[in-house]
Amino acid sequence: MADERDDAQRTEEPTGRRLDDARQKGDVVKSPELSSFVMLASGTLALAGFAGMAARNFTRHFEVFLERPNEIPVDPGGMMRLFHQVGYDFLLLIAPSMGLFVIAGLSGNLVQHGLLFSVERIKPTLSKLSLIAGFKRLFGLDGLINLVKGIAKITLLGAAGVAAVWPERARLATALDLGPAGIAALSLAAVIKALIAMLVVYALIAAADYFYQRQRFMARHRMSRQELRDEMKQSDGDPQVKARIRQVRLDRARTRMIAAVPDATVVITNPTHYAVALKYESGKMGAPVCVAKGVDHMAQNIRKVAKEHGVPIVENPPLARALYAAVELDQEVPAEHYKAVAGIVGYVMRLAKKNKFWRN
Repeated sequence: MADERDDAQRTEEPTGRRLDDARQKGDVVKSPELSSFVMLASGTLALAGFAGMAARNFTRHFEVFLERPNEIPVDPGGMMRLFHQVGYDFLLLIAPSMGLFVIAGLSGNLVQHGLLFSVERIKPTLSKLSLIAGFKRLFGLDGLINLVKGIAKITLLGAAGVAAVWPERARLATALDLGPAGIAALSLAAVIKALIAMLVVYALIAAADYFYQRQRFMARHRMSRQELRDEMKQSDGDPQVKARIRQVRLDRARTRMIAAVPDATVVITNPTHYAVALKYESGKMGAPVCVAKGVDHMAQNIRKVAKEHGVPIVENPPLARALYAAVELDQEVPAEHYKAVAGIVGYVMRLAKKNKFWRN
């Protein structure tokens, strides 16, 4: 019942990380029918391409056994040389076909999941040694599906092969009237025709099986919403921790801004919702720099600190809103606001000189 609940909760498609983890463990989409199709195709190609050459080579290398058996040496040394020669000739005879089979066997897997090396699949586990687990694999749902697939495959392939050679049944019935070469040519043509028909059917079977195996693979690795959240936490960090970090950074930035307000040249306000503190030192800065900015409660704090330290406060709602949106902390005022800001800074600096003059 627990497994059923888990399966019912797994409604989300697997993430890339889940699929990568499965690949590292050797769990990939793999259709045995597609691999078998590639092998059958390579066998057909080998038969069509190398059968004639193999027959000629066989006749040339082994005619001594068929036509001149009296020439076979019977002494130990001669028999050993003959044995080596026969083995070498036989290897040359089957080498092209075997090489093609090896390439096809590798290609059948590479075309499905690429180059993959994993030791997870060959690690000994108790479940592989369990008789009950083995019985379930053989006689469970998967075993029944494989049995039905096997019967259907054999039936379809057999029917395709028979249908391909059925029109040639009259010629095949009179094949004994032909010589050995004629019989071989007729048989080879019939076999190749049957194999091609079977390949066409097998291609459909392999495509359907690959689609079925992929659907099962994706279903096996589906995730629940909780698993998605857990993976997100592992990948990006706990959202609560990240929110706390952002809050700490924001608090530090606010503290730093408030500490910079006493050194500001002027504070431009909305007057209640926005506040932007600018600092300018003639001859040292090309343009005024934003040392603090804020809205609502933060704007009130900036104005309060500015009043406490005698920093001039100028009300200019449009300019305050524009500067708040356009300039970041420790950045110079944008060029489009130079004229408006220069007028205010100039006025403040002239006012400061006048006040200094009267104090003196």
